[in-house]
Amino acid sequence: MKRVNNIIAAGVAMATMVLTVSCSEDFLEVEPKGTALEENYYSNEAEAYSGLVAVYDVIGKQSRGFENMIALLNSGSDDHFAGGGSSSDGSQFQVFSNYTISEATVGTSYWSDFYQGIFRANTLLTKLPDVDMPNTTKARFTAENKALRAVYYFELVRLFKNIPLITTPISTDAIYDVTQADISEVYSQIETDLLEAIPDLPITLDLSNEAGRLTQGAAKALLGKVYLYQGKNVEAASQLAEVNGTPGSTSAYGYKLLENFSDLWIVGNNYNSESIIEIAHTDKSNADWWFWGAGNDEGNSLNVMVGPRGFVRTSGSTAPDYAAGWGFNIITQGLYDALSGDPRFDATIEDLQSFRETGEVELEENYQYTGYFLKKFMPLNADVSTGGGASVLNYKQHTYMMRLADTYLLEAEALGGSGARAQALLDAVRARVGLPSVPVTIDAILNERRLELAGEGHRWYDLVRTGRAATALADRGFVAGKHEILPIPLTELENTLLEQNPNY
Repeated sequence: MKRVNNIIAAGVAMATMVLTVSCSEDFLEVEPKGTALEENYYSNEAEAYSGLVAVYDVIGKQSRGFENMIALLNSGSDDHFAGGGSSSDGSQFQVFSNYTISEATVGTSYWSDFYQGIFRANTLLTKLPDVDMPNTTKARFTAENKALRAVYYFELVRLFKNIPLITTPISTDAIYDVTQADISEVYSQIETDLLEAIPDLPITLDLSNEAGRLTQGAAKALLGKVYLYQGKNVEAASQLAEVNGTPGSTSAYGYKLLENFSDLWIVGNNYNSESIIEIAHTDKSNADWWFWGAGNDEGNSLNVMVGPRGFVRTSGSTAPDYAAGWGFNIITQGLYDALSGDPRFDATIEDLQSFRETGEVELEENYQYTGYFLKKFMPLNADVSTGGGASVLNYKQHTYMMRLADTYLLEAEALGGSGARAQALLDAVRARVGLPSVPVTIDAILNERRLELAGEGHRWYDLVRTGRAATALADRGFVAGKHEILPIPLTELENTLLEQNPNY
């Protein structure tokens, strides 16, 4: 009997039942209502909304579950070691960090979860035309589905490059004939989805009941980034300029850099003026071990993952009261040195070794221990959930997929790293933290991205897309022409027409 791979499983699941999920607070929190046969579902606005929530749910993979995107991408960069309890703890991070990754060791969910989101979007898009609901609402739901499908395809094409392009629900008799599309076709579909979505997305949101949903500004920011990754710099700069507005001021979409960089990491400072695409988490989903990572858990897993192992403060300690964690995404000496003396250091890196040497804390040395931890996401004991489920799985700190400082620097890069506007964009990011102007160049912009966005999952992509990964990661075993993309998981290749990526 033929084995059913994850793409197939996702498609079949969506063809036989509607998956309703308990999602994050605000917009992404919906009470479970059981299941219904797909052919009888989506008959009204409430059912369509439930289906839309299920499509949104996959975006939480940025920082939800053990195999989250930020933890993975940090592990593969020169700014972090995988860390953890041992060389085999979180093996999918270890093999990416030391570039021994293979089709048998790559985390399969980095492929299957995003395709699950795509299949959910495809299904709802085919149903929406016949749903009894106001046309304006229907147009918005359609736009959100297309924008989310673009998000998921952008993740997949950057991670794996050679992927199937599926834009309609797939039948069970055709699943074994799926082939990979040319990368240009995938990018064309991403562009089309975003361009079609933008006019029907709202400019602003009512944060009392719409927080977390996509807006025109979010879609334009993503489109600008998509253009930049293809070398379409003129188009990228145009889209990003609309999002960014006058550097340092409030843009037409309401975006503005926060005055204090450290405020970005205050738990509860959600949907602030710098946030463009934000991942919501909650301490109220009662996530527990038996369903952690399966889609129904809505806590921020990155928090416990980056926390120090066995951490306790001694009597009279002046160290922050951190909750113990698992010691992943350890800061390298290279990033420590790069940020040393920078005003963003204190909000980015926690030097626990210095507290340890003075006897103020005790901790267990994690694998690849340096003493430096990713402070942006380190939880305090005050942040530990007191609700149901496993407390370490229910942290509520939100994370950013895109924020304004990111898009400022992307636009400056798209402008070729030269000119008055590129200079103003770079200056605005630096001025926010009290740094003086430096001459704008591509190198200056990429260095600023490293310091500004450290630990947020951008560094690896920046190295790869600019051709600098082979040099920066040479001591890790990175091979040019191979490790710019991940191998397709073995389970996705069996009994299909899919072909493995080159050199794996």
